[in-house]
Amino acid sequence: MRVLIGADTWTPNVNGACYAARRLAAGLAERGHEVHVAAPSVGFRSRPAEQVGPITEHRIRSVPVPRPTGFRICPPPGLRQTARAVLRRVRPDVVHVQSHMILGRMLLTAAQDLGIPAVATTHMIPDNILPAISFLHLPPSQLKRLFWWDATRVLRRAGIVTAPTPHAATLAETHGVPGPVLPVSNGLDTARFRPDTSGRGAAFRARHGVPDGPLLGVVGRLDHEKHVDEIVRALAVVRRTVTDARLLVVGEGDDENRVRATVRGCDLGDAVTFTGRLPDDELADIYAAVDVFLNAGTAELQSLVTLEAMATARPVVAVDAGALPHLVRHGENGFRYPHGDVDTLARRVVQVLTDPAAAARMGDAGLRIVAEHTMPATLDAFEAIYAAQRATVLPDTRRRAPDRTGLLRTGRDG
Repeated sequence: MRVLIGADTWTPNVNGACYAARRLAAGLAERGHEVHVAAPSVGFRSRPAEQVGPITEHRIRSVPVPRPTGFRICPPPGLRQTARAVLRRVRPDVVHVQSHMILGRMLLTAAQDLGIPAVATTHMIPDNILPAISFLHLPPSQLKRLFWWDATRVLRRAGIVTAPTPHAATLAETHGVPGPVLPVSNGLDTARFRPDTSGRGAAFRARHGVPDGPLLGVVGRLDHEKHVDEIVRALAVVRRTVTDARLLVVGEGDDENRVRATVRGCDLGDAVTFTGRLPDDELADIYAAVDVFLNAGTAELQSLVTLEAMATARPVVAVDAGALPHLVRHGENGFRYPHGDVDTLARRVVQVLTDPAAAARMGDAGLRIVAEHTMPATLDAFEAIYAAQRATVLPDTRRRAPDRTGLLRTGRDG
């Protein structure tokens, strides 16, 4: 099958949606599909199609935006025509966009124009984009309504819409996205992310100058909705009991200065290690280096980093928000805590650090939960969705409403 993936965020960006799209593209290519990706260029001009490993990239002219840092968008003028030209050249069997943002919406429109089957996955909620559209100077409640109005208007152009978790699917339907929105996990490479049996964690600590002792870990964008400052304040409380506990912060983002200021304000300069953004080939070693993984993000539609930590048999302490309750089962593979409750977060971390036997049981439980999110299962699901969507488009390109009721309904229980 020839598949074109439309990605508003692609390499060199670092975020969950980008990683999910990359893994999907690579997995489909490994199964023998011909995979093309349309994504923003890294400069002001479009580039000719380029073979990057097993994937053909079509980079479309883009411009940088102030926030988030490093993000680029394809300017709308002429973009619909460009999208149509790409689809005419590639002639995909199905188009699968990864967002309803600018490039994604134009690819959906172009697919509709040309009668090409289209699938859309929504990886976003308003909290992910509010800082970037603050220039509109509207109250947050109005910005959120605007986000969902726009998402609904665009996503209805796709024959099938998916989301990474049942929470994300229900959220989209509740706000007007035509359903059923099918929950399909982003999937995880469990061959790469696995328990540490070869000393990878110790080697990582040595490379980055992280001293021995109990280590908490945070991985991801340092943006406002990640609330890493909350974790820093919790560390100060944890150290009243576990005096040598430390924190590893991997990533960068617009909130980094505020997080660093919180470290200074809590007098934790010697207890927190910032690595910045690390190469992708070090990612699996990070989880092997930490004793407990923390996630305070309140806008997670799945959280690949949490899945990766669980696949490394690490207990997780996470905020009780978004889709995290689907992964972090309280008392089983970790603990959840109420957003903003630093004392409870710290107490749960101390519980894990001071009971190694319980921490080991939680790590094992995480491995069992991760087994529900393997990459082969995700690829199977999308292959079935692509086949179902192709079957709904008649040879004369007239559209028929797809019957989605029989697809992946068991995913609601995941």
